[in-house]
Amino acid sequence: MFTNALNRFRLISATEGLSFLLLVFIAMPIKYVGQNPYPVKVFGMIHGILFLIFMVSLFQAKIKESWNIGFMFQLFVLSLIPFGAFFIERRVKVRANN
Repeated sequence: MFTNALNRFRLISATEGLSFLLLVFIAMPIKYVGQNPYPVKVFGMIHGILFLIFMVSLFQAKIKESWNIGFMFQLFVLSLIPFGAFFIERRVKVRANN
């Protein structure tokens, strides 16, 4: 799975996207409804570390796959929205098949 930069990017993108969903839809409601800020601290730190790894792998994939800056910027913007990882996967898969 980690044989090349594109596969690493796809795996890290999915993992980072999942951590974002857990943060937004599980940890944040626990914080505000359950009055317990601890899950946000834990999931927030995990998500932050994964996001930094995501950015590094995005740059590596850009270089190895010769993506233009516009495509890379689109993937970055998609990573900022919930469920964006699914759209990233679709765009990268289409680009890889061409």
